[in-house]
Amino acid sequence: MNEETTSKLPDPDEAHLQMLSAWVDNELSGPGQAAVAERLANDPQDSARVADYRAQNAGLKALFATPQDNVQCIFLPRRTPWWRSAGMAGGWLAAGLLCGLASGWLKPYLFNEQPAFAKRADIAYAVYAPEQRHPVEVAAAEEAHLISWLSKRLNHPLAAPSLQEYGYTLVGGRLLPGEAGPAAQFMYQDGEGERLTLYVTAVAKDATAFRLLHEGKRSTFYWISEGMGYALSGQTSVARLRSMAIDVCSALGGHPEAWR
Repeated sequence: MNEETTSKLPDPDEAHLQMLSAWVDNELSGPGQAAVAERLANDPQDSARVADYRAQNAGLKALFATPQDNVQCIFLPRRTPWWRSAGMAGGWLAAGLLCGLASGWLKPYLFNEQPAFAKRADIAYAVYAPEQRHPVEVAAAEEAHLISWLSKRLNHPLAAPSLQEYGYTLVGGRLLPGEAGPAAQFMYQDGEGERLTLYVTAVAKDATAFRLLHEGKRSTFYWISEGMGYALSGQTSVARLRSMAIDVCSALGGHPEAWR
């Protein structure tokens, strides 16, 4: 593992979780330890993950503890009753689970809490992103009309944030059925034909930080702000999609800096 890799940690994916696990087990090199320590100091979700890993380790050690091999005595050492070890392990594991639930990051994994609008956004991307002849209802050439039309249908002022910085231009958009009303989809495309979609609909929930929905090669970052649910979907890297989602959230009046 080189310094360049460890100095910039990826978003929560399998490699990232493996790195946190290695840090808990003291398996990282000096630069790797420093990078993870810095991340933990600024990321409460990762700190909760590490606390959970430690709790699980402690529970497993308690459950599978063995007597010392070098005991110089003709009598066998007293073993902790199995039911007591199991109880201790269960207690540590329960503490870890409660810590994860309290921090919020474990709850979606245990209860599969993916809001309906995020799932609809993912499906809408899967359906329309590959479309060649009719990917949108209204093309970007009529952007003013598109935004006015969708804003009226959703009864909320909408906008199509620019993603030119990332090489994506607006293709257009369409009206879609949402869970309890209309939804809007804006589509973007880069020079290589790769597409992103921004899904917007009204939701009856409080504001929430970024969450990730992953289906096959597709990733969707979704969030809720001021009664509206937003979801940015694509097949680019998770880290890059998250950066774009942060910029989109800011452009639409959200405050992603409070969620980093």
